[in-house]
Amino acid sequence: MPATRIATFDDWIDLFRVWQKDIGVDLPEIRHFQFEAKYGALHTPEIEFGAYRGRPRWRAVRQIPDQRAQDALLNLIVYQGDTEFGSVEQQRNLFAGAPSDYDRKALCRVMAEEMRHGYQMCHLLISHFGHAGRIEAQKLLERRAFEQKRLLGSFNERVDNWLDFYTYTQFIDRDGKFQLQMLSHSGFAPLAESMVPMLKEEAFHLGTGNDGLKRIVQRGRIPAAYIQKYFNKWIPTAYDLFGTDNSTSAHWAYVWGLKGRYDEHRNSKAADLEQLNQAARLLYRQEVESLIESLNRLRQPEEPRFYAPHLSFNRSIGEFAGQPYSITGEKLAPEAYARHRAEVLPSEADVQAVNRLLAADHDWIEPKPASAKWAD
Repeated sequence: MPATRIATFDDWIDLFRVWQKDIGVDLPEIRHFQFEAKYGALHTPEIEFGAYRGRPRWRAVRQIPDQRAQDALLNLIVYQGDTEFGSVEQQRNLFAGAPSDYDRKALCRVMAEEMRHGYQMCHLLISHFGHAGRIEAQKLLERRAFEQKRLLGSFNERVDNWLDFYTYTQFIDRDGKFQLQMLSHSGFAPLAESMVPMLKEEAFHLGTGNDGLKRIVQRGRIPAAYIQKYFNKWIPTAYDLFGTDNSTSAHWAYVWGLKGRYDEHRNSKAADLEQLNQAARLLYRQEVESLIESLNRLRQPEEPRFYAPHLSFNRSIGEFAGQPYSITGEKLAPEAYARHRAEVLPSEADVQAVNRLLAADHDWIEPKPASAKWAD
């Protein structure tokens, strides 16, 4: 990336185009996508929660009374933008192996919309945060997932094949839905307004993952044991994305009115400020378990049931970080845990086996009807 610092949003767009070429996604389908900042209608013009509840939402950063809150808002936007660009980098090598034209077009749409979400966050940074925002917007295009430089662990993992992709969009993009929903309640109006079109677009990404996994399970050509290993790979990283237990950052983001609860609009109970991240994580797990149960109804009778890993397994943050808990929640001796991880996570041999299976032909996934639309 160029060493020069950007001065305007147009300068950033030039770097954005360079980034697209640099990571290899400057494809015709994506070049034709209309990249623009989109804003939707607010739930309500007033701040919905926290110390400033009932006051008008802020339209400018300088209106936020506390400098610490301004800094926290910048941080929230940076982290959200980093996930968007990171996911595109993770998925950049999937085009050639698409099982059908339908799936390739769906991939292009998912990636283009993730880019637009990053574009949206950078529009906020440059429009509202002055010099600091311009620096952060440029840095979002300089980190690389494949160099393990993205800010959150999930976005430094490899996405090796289409089973990986469908599992990723089912579970990691679903965490994205939770984060966007929580930010849609933000007291900073431009951020809350940004979430409305982003949530609509994110729904397609989730649908792509859910539909893809259903079609794989229905076809019955990929052994359930491989599918489960990819669940084991991604779901614990999604648990981590909700943040640490007893998080002071989540506490103050709520007090300052910057980030609400996932169910803020329908939850009349007082927020437990010490358990905000855990509450969202548990709601996410409930949703994941329901989705996995729907896959169980499609599996072959002789195949084992799918399940969600225990909240303690393979965690990198929080009370379970680095702890030797099994996939079902038992605490193991360190040596036994190392063996267990090797058994339940995709090994290089597993990845190669899945890659070979997917490359042999495209009969590993249920075809879409000729009438199916890739963009609803």
